[in-house]
Formats: sequence, C-alpha cells, structure tokens
Amino acid sequence: MTIQVEEGVHSPLPSGQDELNLNELPASIRERLRDRLYISRLRQRPQTPWNRLVLAFALIGPGVLVMLGDNDAGGVITYIQTGASYGFGVFIPLIFVLGGIAYVVQEMTVRLGAVTRRGHAELIWKRYGPYWGAFSLVDLVVANFLTLITEFIGIRVAAEAFGIPPALAVASAVAFIAGTLIFLRYWTWERIALGVALVNLVFVPIAIMAHPDWRAVAASFVHWRVPNFMSASFLILVSANIGTTIAPWQLFFQQSSVVDKGLTLKDIPAGRRDTALGVIGMMAVALAIIVLAAQYIHGLPGADNFQIAQVLSTLHHRLGGAIATLFAVGLMEAGLIAAIVITASTSWAVGEALDLPRSINEPPKQALTFYLPGIIATAFAGAIVLLPHVPLGFLNLTVQVVATVFMPAAMLFLLMLLNDQELMGTYVNSRRRNVLSIAIMMVLIICNVLYATATIFPHAL
Repeated sequence: MTIQVEEGVHSPLPSGQDELNLNELPASIRERLRDRLYISRLRQRPQTPWNRLVLAFALIGPGVLVMLGDNDAGGVITYIQTGASYGFGVFIPLIFVLGGIAYVVQEMTVRLGAVTRRGHAELIWKRYGPYWGAFSLVDLVVANFLTLITEFIGIRVAAEAFGIPPALAVASAVAFIAGTLIFLRYWTWERIALGVALVNLVFVPIAIMAHPDWRAVAASFVHWRVPNFMSASFLILVSANIGTTIAPWQLFFQQSSVVDKGLTLKDIPAGRRDTALGVIGMMAVALAIIVLAAQYIHGLPGADNFQIAQVLSTLHHRLGGAIATLFAVGLMEAGLIAAIVITASTSWAVGEALDLPRSINEPPKQALTFYLPGIIATAFAGAIVLLPHVPLGFLNLTVQVVATVFMPAAMLFLLMLLNDQELMGTYVNSRRRNVLSIAIMMVLIICNVLYATATIFPHAL
C-alpha cells in the first residue's frame, strides 16, 4: 500500500522522498500516520454540517481528557469539602477564574506539542540538560503517584457503596487501566477514555435534580465575601482547589497526547476548541458538586470534616437512593478516568526522558519498558489505599496542596519553552500570554507562602 505523505506530517524518510510503504514503518509511526491520513480525508470531504461534526469529533481528545480527568476523585472530594465548609458564598465565583487559568495554561501545551512534535519531558531534558530534566521528571512522578492514591480512594469508597469488596474494585481498576494502555492503539485508547470521561458529567444532572437554591448561587457573585481569609483552613482549601484545577501532570499529559495523536500546526485551532470544551465541562462539574455540598451538607454538625462515605450517606438520607447511587457512579468514574490519564502521563514522561519507546501505538513486546513505569506506580497507589487505617480525607487534601506546590516550577519550564524563538518560531508566546502566565505563577507562589506561614506560624497572619 503506497500513500502520499500529508503536508505537515514529519516523514521518517529522507527529504524529497514523498512516497512510502506503511508496512515498512515502525508500528507507532504507521498507526499515527494512518490517523493523520484519516483526518486529511475528512478535511477533503465537502464541508457539510455533518462532515464538519465528524471532523470536530475526530480532533477532540487531549483537551477534553485532561480537563475532565482533572475532575478526579480527589477533585470531587475537594469540591465537597469546599461547599460543605463555605457554602455558596466563596468558591463558586472562584471556579470561573480557575477555569480561565486552566485554559491559559493548557493552551500553551497544545501549541508546544503541535509545533515541536515532542513531549514535555523530552523537551525539558534535551533543552535544559539532564539535571533539570531529572528534576522535572522526579517532581512529576512523585506528584502523579500521590495523585493516583486519591483516585483509588474514590474508587474504593464508591465500590463500597455498591457492596463491592475494596480489593476487587482496586484490582479490577488496575487491570482495566493496564489493559487499555498496553493492548490498544492510541486512537482506540483515546475513544474509550473519552467514553469513560463523559460519565463525569453525571454530577450536573445530579445537582439539577437536587433542586438547590439557585438564588443563593446567583447571590454568591454579587455578595462575594471571604471569611477568615488568613486562616489555615481557608488557605488549604484555596490551595487544594487550585491544585485540583491545574497540576503538573496535566502539562505533561496534554502535550504528549497531542504528539501521540499526531496533531499538526493546522490542528492548533481545533486543539484550542478541544481544551475550551474540556474547561467548560470541568467548571460545570465543579460547580455542580460545590452547589450540592453547599445546599445539603453545609451547616451540618461536623460537615467540615465529613469523609466521603458520610457524604454518600447524607445524600442518600436527604435526597434518596437514586441520587446517592448516581453520585457513587460519578465518584468511581472520576477516579478511573484520572487514573487512566495519569498512568499514561507517567509512562509518556519516563519514556521521553529516558529516550525509550514512547507511544501508546507501540506493541507490548517492543515497548514494555514504556508501559511499565505508569502501571507499576498505579498498582502501588492502589495497594496503599487498601492498607488499614489510612487517613483518606487528610491524604486527599494534602495531595492537592502538593500539586499546587509543584506547579510553579512546572509553569516556569513551560514558559521558558514557549518563549524559545528557535524552538517555537512564530508560535512563541505573546506578551499578553506571558503576563497572564507570570501572574498565575505569582498567585501560586503567594498561595504556597501564605499556606506555609499559616500552618507553621498560625498567629503570624
């Protein structure tokens, strides 16, 4: 089978040789090229509404996955604790700000991946040397491992609500994550992951069916007031909400996903739309959970320290078994989709940094070293959750705060790469993007400093 190479796709053949035989190519390149040819054919069809919709759906993936994966089990628990602690008045407007921040950050990974055709870890390692490459990789692997623990917390608690033994639930989740990563090519893996991710939206109809006080929701934008701004409890929730909205794994995942999907320069606008769609979904789910907790958990005795099992019990008592069951389904899905994408993120980053095979299109026998790091980390994280007497609630908030602590360093590397004229050409960051990005970094650093001060010196603020 002989084909023409699509314009904008890097050919593995010498310059000037514009025809190739697919069967002679390595598996990862062959599968990626097939995906690009499919997109090219869709673009060549008559631009009817249906054909545009098919093309748009084919290009959806990295942005939706990263943002709905961002509404992970740890995020669900964080949003519940947020609404339970502060009701409607504080964090609902903040979600819109955090959504804007998430878009600014993740849009940069789309451009970086499409322009360079290289993953985030690979660029850092090759551009700034092994010391900084190892630094960023260790940061990512540690943060990913800790975050995976929170995903299995959600899976375990949701499974217990259905009477499923924790060991069976965790083992099944690990097997599913490993199986999809190892045995599926990228396109199929992405479509299955998107199917799982769409279940994340179940929290929106749950909130609507709960009939919250929408006037109180609207009033939170008019009468915005922050109580005890310098208290450690407030600052940890601010840091946790930021950490569950933007985290280092998201940068590495989306850029590597853009590369493995084979997106090119002409796909950057579609990548931006994909990211914007994901951000909208992320904000809708976050708002739904906060509203639900604000309406039905805020003000209850001990609500500030509710465990997720108590939340499910409260929802069952106040709203009925159907809503509690749907919430448990959403919680299990949130843990599963995040574990899927974070596992891939770890494998991609390790493969890129150590110059190993680094594509989900790689056959298992040729790329076991690529698949193993993510799978081993996932299995260990699941095992930790099965240990007795693990402080699940405390562990969850701590992990979200750790993500906030690691994020400024990750943002710095991202900004340096996006301002590298030799690397990015005309796609370098604009001055406005740089100003916004630096402002985001400063907010993260200030939050970290204030939280550390309030924790170590509680009377200093």
